[in-house]
Amino acid sequence: MKPGEKQAAARAMLANPLFHRLMDDLEMTAINGCITAKITDNESRAAFAAEARAIRNFRSKLKFLAAEDQATADGKGAPA
Repeated sequence: MKPGEKQAAARAMLANPLFHRLMDDLEMTAINGCITAKITDNESRAAFAAEARAIRNFRSKLKFLAAEDQATADGKGAPA
């Protein structure tokens, strides 16, 4: 996939309100799971926290791909 195609696809996803609602719902569910886990259940709390971080990282990566200067920001547009 060419960089321009990636950028267009990322922008299309970010322009879709359903995408934001789904991601908000997934993130909120993960955060609530982390908060409501039993005090002794460290594994579940860590898993929910990792899920919330993964969702936030995915959103950040998508915003980066949609950015205007994405090609130069990742070093691919630099001269040889």
